[in-house]
Amino acid sequence: MKKQRILVIEDNDDIRESIAEILDLADYEVFQANNGKTGVELANANLPDLILCDIMMPELDGYGVLYLLNKNPATTATPFIFLTAKAERMDMRKGMEMGADDYLVKPFDDVELLNAIESRLNKKQKQEKFYSKSIAQLTHLAAGNAGIKELDKMILERKVRSIKKKQIIYYEGDMVSGIYLVLSGKVKTIKLSEDGRELLTGMYGPDEYFGIPALLLNEPYTETAEALEDTTVCQLPKEMLEELLNRYPDVARQFIHILSNNLLDKEEQLLQLAYHSVRKRMAEVLIRLCKLEKQEGQISLRISRDNLAAMAGMATETVSRILSDFKDEGIIERKGSQIGILDHPKLQQMKN
Repeated sequence: MKKQRILVIEDNDDIRESIAEILDLADYEVFQANNGKTGVELANANLPDLILCDIMMPELDGYGVLYLLNKNPATTATPFIFLTAKAERMDMRKGMEMGADDYLVKPFDDVELLNAIESRLNKKQKQEKFYSKSIAQLTHLAAGNAGIKELDKMILERKVRSIKKKQIIYYEGDMVSGIYLVLSGKVKTIKLSEDGRELLTGMYGPDEYFGIPALLLNEPYTETAEALEDTTVCQLPKEMLEELLNRYPDVARQFIHILSNNLLDKEEQLLQLAYHSVRKRMAEVLIRLCKLEKQEGQISLRISRDNLAAMAGMATETVSRILSDFKDEGIIERKGSQIGILDHPKLQQMKN
């Protein structure tokens, strides 16, 4: 069986050689680089299965290494783990936004190192499964459309990002870096009012894109995107997409179609907030959540009162009261944050 190859980029000789020794004993093939520039050259020449990289280095730091590797299609999907003595949130956020898969904070022991590597290599093996599911949803659009086929190819070449529940993907005001495709899980987009209240502007499930308006307008994101549950997403970089949109009108038409549907959804949401009763709004929210699940039979939803309140535009106390009424009427069952839909037709009738 072919050994898996790991590149270690670390300017401290003792740390680098110690890591290499551990990996060699674990039966990995190891390449070593003592600075970022050499590391990029070795990565391009050997195409390792995983890269461990220090952040603070001479000639080219870890962020520069990751940036250059992301620009090369041959290395952009390679799992990348930062090694750092710095654990500040802003440093970690910067690396994760650039596409790093994980952080190991020095000092770390042998078990932490090997667990992090095995976890990332296992996730890499599962990427094709995630990609094939999403590509299958686009196949029916691809007949005779060269641009859609190029979009499919771009998705296949990109790295899957695993996002933990409640983790922020981007903040309102961040410069646009691309758009995102949800592969599994759910993502919400929100805006905060001046008094700190949260208004939910969108919900996205598997095979749905978000972040499109900021890309097309070339402006900062106008809302914050947060994972509602453990989620996997694929980021399509701004530069690659802009080239694709310029070359292939069919890709632009697809995104315009998505935007049009999102705009209609937002118009419907505004009408609901303006004219519908709180019971009707809650019924509509639950139906929207059911559609995201894309499954047959009885549906079980796991969502907090705060998120329901943000979606329906009402206070959390009102959410609790209405859900209690729905439970008493046999429409739903509740166990903590889990809501089971028992009578979908009645819920639909209430919405209408």
